[in-house]
Amino acid sequence: MDLVCSYDFPAYVTKLLDHHHVPGMSVAVVQGDQVASAASGKASLEAPKGFTADTLLPVGSAAKSLTAAAVLILTEQYPGINLNSTMASLLPDDFAMPAETHADVTVEDVLSHRTGMGSHDFSILGRYAEQPDDARSITRNLRNLTCVAKNRSEHVYCNMMYTVATYLVEHVSGMSFGEFLNKHIFQPLEMKSTYLFRDAVYAGGRGDGLAIGYSWNKLGQRNKATQCRDGIESQGAGQVYTSANDYIKWVRAMMLRRGPITERVFEELTRPRIQIDPEASDETRPFYALGWQVYNYNGYRVVSHDGGEGACLCNHFFLPDLKFGAVILANSYQAHPVMARLTCKLIDSFLHPAPNGMMALNQQFESDGEGENDGFDMEGYEHMLFPESVNPEPQRLPLSAYTGRYKNVGYHVLEVRDKDGALFIDGMERSFSFTLTMKHICSQTKYIAYLSQMFEDVKMIGKIEFRLENNRAVEMGMDLEDSTNGYVWFERLDA
Repeated sequence: MDLVCSYDFPAYVTKLLDHHHVPGMSVAVVQGDQVASAASGKASLEAPKGFTADTLLPVGSAAKSLTAAAVLILTEQYPGINLNSTMASLLPDDFAMPAETHADVTVEDVLSHRTGMGSHDFSILGRYAEQPDDARSITRNLRNLTCVAKNRSEHVYCNMMYTVATYLVEHVSGMSFGEFLNKHIFQPLEMKSTYLFRDAVYAGGRGDGLAIGYSWNKLGQRNKATQCRDGIESQGAGQVYTSANDYIKWVRAMMLRRGPITERVFEELTRPRIQIDPEASDETRPFYALGWQVYNYNGYRVVSHDGGEGACLCNHFFLPDLKFGAVILANSYQAHPVMARLTCKLIDSFLHPAPNGMMALNQQFESDGEGENDGFDMEGYEHMLFPESVNPEPQRLPLSAYTGRYKNVGYHVLEVRDKDGALFIDGMERSFSFTLTMKHICSQTKYIAYLSQMFEDVKMIGKIEFRLENNRAVEMGMDLEDSTNGYVWFERLDA
């Protein structure tokens, strides 16, 4: 509390922001019932607008704490539903995993990322697709995707499962997920500046309070603006807009077990369910609970969850034994090191208070990385994916041998085109929108894929392989996501 209220705190944060090219940030802390907040920088650069503790941003995956709470509240209202209920029994017409070995997936499994389902983020169709996904269609599409681990065997983060959880809430309650959040969480806690979806922000007359998200373009030495797109296909996994001053009410309610957060709800939400990183040390190893991560910091339990969406970042956390917590919001994809440092500073200043919080402020941060993937060896990573990339072979077959539409029942249809002499895929209709350019490596079948998303300056790299018949592609395999365990195969529709 003293740190945020100290005279030098704004200057310290401003230096951090400038060092990492972050336009703006807000911080709110809670100690018992007392709340303090501060903000620095700009909410927008094109039409300069100051960042305040009331500036609104999307919180990304930090919204999972709200989703998990909504499901727990649902179980209190409907005694026939509990964490051990199987999803297939609650949604018999819609929920089916791709294998019988996963037929016993429970509500608890869904909320703790231990169903074994891969992320499959690129399979989700956004609002601009011809047939956009929604919570029900995502639930029904699970059967067409692949699991990468046995149920309850390991932590596999899956955004889709949190959207599936919202469909459960809607199916049982008869309310939209937004209506359920408003009735059972936002209104009881007087969170008047928290909304599900950007459209709701404007409908509530708060559009002028929105920050613009930015990503630092190292080559151009400038911040590039982006914008979070509404999409019911990602409700529950994100799409919540709030301010530091408003979201701290949620942290306080969790920490003090108030409003809809009964003692039972609190205990269920914060009880560790599965280890996130089995290789982490016993002292600090993080666990996933339900919509929250739990880890040890200097001997104290920390309950937290961060998130990112539309080039904006959020972290919210609390120390239940000390009744201390905070919310940090920033409008830049480059804010990760800033938020990590501030999280530690806030906790350290509370554990070891000094006059006006100066102990934390006096420490230097010049050794922090720039947060721009400066150390990423793209060429080395290419060689790891394809050792043959050291001496790539020329493309001999015409690109028309590959261009066309390809379908995977779980990933729908992707079209491969010839753009400027390279094979290209436009995936901007996807919820995780992207464009992809291929570079031939060898055998006229193996390609490196350079995938760009609108808020990232550095490209992702993956693998694509074609299967040919009579020198014409008939199948395309894509390996773009770490948690899909190999290629996702698409069949050519117009071979």
